[in-house]
Amino acid sequence: MDLENQKRVKEFADEYGPENLVVLLGAAEGEAAGLAAETVTAGDPTFAGPLTGVQLGLRVYHCCEPEIKEEFDEGVYDEQISMMEMVLDVDDIVNEMSDIRNEFTKY
Repeated sequence: MDLENQKRVKEFADEYGPENLVVLLGAAEGEAAGLAAETVTAGDPTFAGPLTGVQLGLRVYHCCEPEIKEEFDEGVYDEQISMMEMVLDVDDIVNEMSDIRNEFTKY
């Protein structure tokens, strides 16, 4: 997660309260999604951004996870995500995201 997005997430957490936020990711690999998820839950593991040492514990999901996929309008999901979903290792992404949530999410 780039430094500008870390800054935005931190500002939103300060303004609205971390219990009121959900972060939705769309990374193409489980490892990349996991790194971004860890950043908004446990703090920036690269020690380079505004979330270094900041454990927000936010709820975080990937757009291809079944519980989130259900929330989208089916036509919009098909148009915007379904083609990419066919080439993703969705199981790897789901496992990575679940592991991060189980370990670090507070809300």
